[in-house]
Amino acid sequence: MNLRAHINFYGFALFAAFVLACSPASADKRVALVVGNSSYKHAPLLTNPANDATAIAGTLKSAGFDFVDTRFNLPSADMRRALRDFADQARDADIAVIYYAGHGIEIDGTNYLIPTDATLERDTDVYDEAYSLERILRTIEPARRLRLVIVDACRNNPFADAMKRTIATRSISRGLARVEPATSNTLVAFAAKAGLTAFDGNGGNSPYAAALVKYIAAPGLDLRRAFGFVRDEVLRATGNRQEPYVYGSLGGEDVALVPEATKPAASTPSVIPQAEIRHEYELALQLGSKQALDAFLAQRPEGYYANLARLQLAQVVAEEARLAATEKARMAERERTRLAAEGAQGAAQEKAAADAKAAEEARLAAERTKLAAQEQAAAAERKRIMTDVPPAGPVPETQIAANDVAPGKTETYPSTGPAKGVSLASLAAGPSQAEIMRSVQIELRRVGCLTAKAADSDWNMEAQRSLMAFNRKAGTNLDVIAASADTLDAIRQKLSRVCPPPCEHGYKADGDSCTKIVCAEGSFLNEDNACVKRRGKTPIGTRDDRDHRGSPPERADRMPHEQPRLDDGAAPADAQDAVIGLRIGTGRMQRYRLPSSEQELSSRIQGLLGEWSVHSGR
Repeated sequence: MNLRAHINFYGFALFAAFVLACSPASADKRVALVVGNSSYKHAPLLTNPANDATAIAGTLKSAGFDFVDTRFNLPSADMRRALRDFADQARDADIAVIYYAGHGIEIDGTNYLIPTDATLERDTDVYDEAYSLERILRTIEPARRLRLVIVDACRNNPFADAMKRTIATRSISRGLARVEPATSNTLVAFAAKAGLTAFDGNGGNSPYAAALVKYIAAPGLDLRRAFGFVRDEVLRATGNRQEPYVYGSLGGEDVALVPEATKPAASTPSVIPQAEIRHEYELALQLGSKQALDAFLAQRPEGYYANLARLQLAQVVAEEARLAATEKARMAERERTRLAAEGAQGAAQEKAAADAKAAEEARLAAERTKLAAQEQAAAAERKRIMTDVPPAGPVPETQIAANDVAPGKTETYPSTGPAKGVSLASLAAGPSQAEIMRSVQIELRRVGCLTAKAADSDWNMEAQRSLMAFNRKAGTNLDVIAASADTLDAIRQKLSRVCPPPCEHGYKADGDSCTKIVCAEGSFLNEDNACVKRRGKTPIGTRDDRDHRGSPPERADRMPHEQPRLDDGAAPADAQDAVIGLRIGTGRMQRYRLPSSEQELSSRIQGLLGEWSVHSGR
């Protein structure tokens, strides 16, 4: 009996192991929390977050998620309770997802999600009234296989404009700041790139939410590819003005929110490698280092994306060469200055001067090479963004071949003609020059360098002056004669104000506002808006005072008929008028005794001339 019992036990164990091994991936427990905050008490109504949350929740429920908790318009207490309850669900889950639509804010590099009852009168209120993104990540940390946070909160934030700063240097930027999740197998997806804002769109859903609904729950589609398709969709919908971004990393295996039901058809293997190559290229491009691009080219040495990677690599190499040449020129100039200061021999100074000149010429050549490589790589990348459209179905081999650049032509761009099977609408030209100029002026106004209220499609003198101010404050060397896409990209990299706000006389810039200048006692504000110490009036002795120290002072209230008479040697009336004029010019209007002789008059005039020149600063 014992032997039979053992046989039955081991047979059951083997059967159970077989059943578990054959169970599909859908046995993973998948949970989600979806929050849509639209009705803020101290901010205007947001239309789309509630609609977006409803669409995402419906998509996840249709995808077979085990638990989907949908919440709307959460005040602080309810949001805390929702996060606490969802943490219990995520504790034994394999995949945990949090989607948030509403207002978010970034302060000093930390991102916060804002409940509907927040006031945020000052910057320090965010610690009590909002929830940091780190707190959200802690909620789903126990999930075993995948932790995903989708933040659709990159809108223009009304709280940031009215918020008082307790510290003037505290950074409050547009959009959200980039993040680096500390836990592996964690992704954080933003509706827009760090520091930029997202669009709500004109439809029932934002462009980002509409793209998520389309791709995120595709059966068997790896999340990294899904977010790549979302990015392309949003770029097309917004005219390349909004680019979603994903932070974090996953392992080598595919991770899909919805497992694949059936095996792919025979025609799809030709699509998957091309999409994977594009994804690998985008990862290498996002890292932006020479090592990452070299690794990509080692794995994918041929094809369309290989040629794009070589252009990006040339840009990185040119930048490294420029930095090296700049440092060499600086050292050569320092050596030349040192030899000149020490009075070295003429031959040594001439050699140092020649070396410094050669180093400066090399630096300028490296600068030109870097700019050319940067423009070439940027043009190729703009063309790729416009032509890389995620296929809705299997892509013919002929289309993939048409998109590939011929091997060996690394210096050329992808073909400008439309590929077979691609509509002309998908190959529409990029933004016009007028749109670029208008966008540059909008960005210049955002960083405080352009005061005009409306952006103009003409690149006028005011726009050129504002770009010159940006160059001066940001330390850049952008061409002010004409606006370009590179100029627009350079300005967009600045996440906060660059130029100080224009202030009237008597006020100075303090962050984004102007404060009144208060001078210390005994000082006054001059025309240059600087406090200057007031000079006291110092009495100046005159010859008249020295010559009559022993005599009683003249009475200031003497009547005109009591004035002393002049003798026969008295000064003429015109000379006396000159003395009176000089005394008026020096600001001394008190009564005085007229000179009694020409010699005394001459001495008096010379003394007053000296006094007048000191008073007038001549």
